[in-house]
Amino acid sequence: MMGSAMSPSSMRARAGNSIYVGTSGWAYASWKPDFYPPKTAAKKMLAYYSTQLNSVEVNYTFRQLPTASMLAGWMSETPESFRFSFKAPQRITHQLRLDHCGEALAALRSALEPMIARDRTGVVLFQLPPNFKIDLERLGAFLADASGAGMRMAFEFRHSSWFTEATYTLLAQQGEAALCIAESDDLVTPRRRTAPFTCYRLRKSSYSTAELEDRRQWLSEDAREGDVFAYFMHEEAPDGALRARDLLVRVSA
Repeated sequence: MMGSAMSPSSMRARAGNSIYVGTSGWAYASWKPDFYPPKTAAKKMLAYYSTQLNSVEVNYTFRQLPTASMLAGWMSETPESFRFSFKAPQRITHQLRLDHCGEALAALRSALEPMIARDRTGVVLFQLPPNFKIDLERLGAFLADASGAGMRMAFEFRHSSWFTEATYTLLAQQGEAALCIAESDDLVTPRRRTAPFTCYRLRKSSYSTAELEDRRQWLSEDAREGDVFAYFMHEEAPDGALRARDLLVRVSA
């Protein structure tokens, strides 16, 4: 079972906890014909994707905020049960590096309002640069600025210095800040729970059948405590999308 930095009272499960599985992006013609049917048009990809998976991580927002019409279009193409997660802008994570981000956070929150209002958002991912070492004072100030924004936040730390009890406690105190449990061929985040929801980024280059079964058990365990979001890596080959679909079938069985 996952370790926790939260008190039992602050880890109350939400009603109807759900498991959301997807990939980082969907607009990949190279996923035909193994994931998308051969004749799927680009403008029909999201609609088809949403029949196979129930969430997606939008990387577009790393470089540019979405327009209201863009969000409306995405929502109209997918079921009400489908959830969109968003990668936080690079201005916040890579340029300002979490320092004095009040204005940038407000702009992000305003841009996502159409989806937040309709409860179509998953998490907002703050992926920090690999050379960004632990700075609890800066993280604490950022979390204070983000308090009350109404966004479920997940923090992907890519420097091992962040993996401390002090970090987990600080995230837990914010109330809506999860430690993103990210795994790659180079770095694996400890499996610690700091929020009423869980976020995974499953980005190893390959997964055995046994490893996928382990991930299924993780997601099923975490869903007892709150919503779970899990995203496989996007790549030119459809491997991530196929793994995501397989995992969603496994957790839904």
